[in-house]
Amino acid sequence: MNLYGIAFSSVVGLLTLPLAQAASSVELTVQGRITPLACVPTLSGGGVVDLGRISHQDLNIETGTRLQLRQLSLGISCNGPTRFVLLMTDNRDGSANVNSEIYYGLGFDNKGNKVGLFSVSFDPKLTVADSLPQIYGTESTTGGAAWRTSNLRPIDIGSRSYLGFTDIEGSTAGPSAIQDLNSLLNIEVVLAALKNLDLSSDVRIDGSGSLHIKYL
Repeated sequence: MNLYGIAFSSVVGLLTLPLAQAASSVELTVQGRITPLACVPTLSGGGVVDLGRISHQDLNIETGTRLQLRQLSLGISCNGPTRFVLLMTDNRDGSANVNSEIYYGLGFDNKGNKVGLFSVSFDPKLTVADSLPQIYGTESTTGGAAWRTSNLRPIDIGSRSYLGFTDIEGSTAGPSAIQDLNSLLNIEVVLAALKNLDLSSDVRIDGSGSLHIKYL
């Protein structure tokens, strides 16, 4: 028994010897840039989508109910041509009844049931920027390391993927530098199935998301 103990201790001593000779410090570097460029976003109607009062009789019992598409106007004004992307944060995180980065929650009812979800999409055909003849959408799911081929298809804004715009069709180079952009946002709302909601009192639809500009 002692033999095994001595042999084990000897091996440990040999293995730790190189570590004692290694450097006892490591460098941490903080990098970045402070840019004089800045962009300000604005939304029509103060960014409020008012669905009004919805009767429970208008909801599907077994499946979610998709409401009529709503739109908001988005304007982005920069103090110079700027390469930027858009993301959105769910201010009701955890309340969307489908787990995806493009769906945002509508809060909970009085018994903690999820009320539903909403999504926000951009349509490049409804987007104008500066004096450019046409704008195309592009997206990166890799933090800007690679970009989806730019095209005219509508694209949902996500909480992790970068959404940008370019004036070059079929490009994989990412967003172009833009100073002023205007677009119509499509807001799609889907309420939870009636059977999954507590209707002993009014159910408040309480969705909220924050649109962010990230500079490249």
